[in-house]
Amino acid sequence: MHRLVTFAAGALLGGGAMYTLTRAKDTAKPASVPVPAPMPAPVPVPMPVPRALPEASFQDASLKYGNPGPVSDFLQRSRYAASYNRALRNPNWVAEHLTQANLKGPADRATSEFKEDPQIPGPFRALLKDYHRSGYDRGHMCPAADAKQSAQAMNETFFLTNIAPQVGKGFNRNYWASLESFVRDLTRSFDDVYCISGPLYLPQKEGDKWVVKYEVLGSPPNVAVPTHFFKVILAKRAGEQAFALGAFALPNKEIDNSTPLESFSVPIEMVEKAAGLQFFDKIERKAGVVAPLCAKTQCTLDHDSWKRKKPEQKK
Repeated sequence: MHRLVTFAAGALLGGGAMYTLTRAKDTAKPASVPVPAPMPAPVPVPMPVPRALPEASFQDASLKYGNPGPVSDFLQRSRYAASYNRALRNPNWVAEHLTQANLKGPADRATSEFKEDPQIPGPFRALLKDYHRSGYDRGHMCPAADAKQSAQAMNETFFLTNIAPQVGKGFNRNYWASLESFVRDLTRSFDDVYCISGPLYLPQKEGDKWVVKYEVLGSPPNVAVPTHFFKVILAKRAGEQAFALGAFALPNKEIDNSTPLESFSVPIEMVEKAAGLQFFDKIERKAGVVAPLCAKTQCTLDHDSWKRKKPEQKK
């Protein structure tokens, strides 16, 4: 039996498009995943996208001279793992494992600089010049503040493969920053926190049609501007059987700080369908195994706790 679930930007995403998705009531998954011990690097984060089959496994004669793809670049850094989209020049997702221990360290972002990622072939890279005078911030998916353990870890968060265009005032420098702080603060009440962040490109209704519209930065056009961003969070306390699971989808626009975080809470299946991804699929989503994050902890943002305002980023 199926039911229609309405992904409404007005009610759930703070205004914009309405996105209608169909999902099954029950989504049985394989057996539960063991929680990795806190760091060392590289971070043991679950991959939300199946790895591509090796090229050798494609035996069709039409591919004799090469498989055109698509290619999804998998990147493993000191503090995060990521999948990069060569067509949109943005991450598909960026995954982190957070604990109280691995959030500590001496690194300072003041010495870090944004940089193009040499692991991506030149024609498919996001470029520094794409953001120049664009009017958008270079928004982190894995925040720099999550990578204080070393200068290398901090610097790796400034690769453009960890970055997507975000509205600055009221979003990247404010509401999104407070959400990042909320995720870090979860390590005070959970022993292990897994967070997967990424962009969305959601349709909006125009007359009797659904249309996907987004700006593209650069000359020539190169980097897509997401309409929304998501964070999917899995958390666990030592000694407890159940995981806490939550998903949030926010519009890439100025958001008033008075807007409750729970107004952006959506079923994880909605984000999966919109992004074409599967999150934490080794965990069976049923009572006793998974509980709603906002039922296990208070899902509120403390905007005053963001004492150090994000510096104005070069456009």
